[in-house]
Amino acid sequence: MKSSLCRFALAACCMVALSPVAGAQAITTADAFFTAVSDTYAAVSDYSANISITAGSGQRADVMTGRVVFKRPNLLRIDFSNPDEQTIVFNGELLTIYLPAYNVVLSQSVEKNSGASGASLATPQGLSLMKRYYSIAYERGPDPVPLDEGSSERVVVLALARRTTTEMFRTIRLMVNPESRLIRRIDAQTISGDRVVFDFSGYALNQGILDSRFLYDSPASANMFNNFLFSE
Repeated sequence: MKSSLCRFALAACCMVALSPVAGAQAITTADAFFTAVSDTYAAVSDYSANISITAGSGQRADVMTGRVVFKRPNLLRIDFSNPDEQTIVFNGELLTIYLPAYNVVLSQSVEKNSGASGASLATPQGLSLMKRYYSIAYERGPDPVPLDEGSSERVVVLALARRTTTEMFRTIRLMVNPESRLIRRIDAQTISGDRVVFDFSGYALNQGILDSRFLYDSPASANMFNNFLFSE
């Protein structure tokens, strides 16, 4: 269970952190489009959004829904409605996951600026690392395409492929709404071949979210497991 939770927690932090805003200027190349994502992201102080996370596909797919809150440089919180009360919080130094189904709180200390923290990709520096370690291209070109087959919602799709074998995700597809310039969906494949899809909606940007939003008081009755990522 621990290794699976490890992959999910880091994937969730990583992918949610990438979601806020795409570039507002006219973009002609995929590389320039991705650079604009990084440049505009630096101007976003905080955001919240509805989130849906789908792991797997078909009848085996697991779907989680909730609300994500992010604040620069690397504060992140997801409060889930499904599973109810499940929580992921990253305060810049400590990753905390509450699993109400097991009455368990998992925590992991993370070194500042460490690549072990997926939430570090929430910074322009993190996006710069993605540009360095992933090749970037339009999947079908710069013109919008349907979000899903038969869908009236249209997006521009960027395809990222890793350049090294050390990256967490083998491929990443970023789907951007061409009018709002917000990332609508992130579809990623892990190195083990698992698929994780993140859908975002209902954005609220630059609300002046307080740091206290990222403090988490664990339930008194919950069992605590510290440094779970590196435990046997």
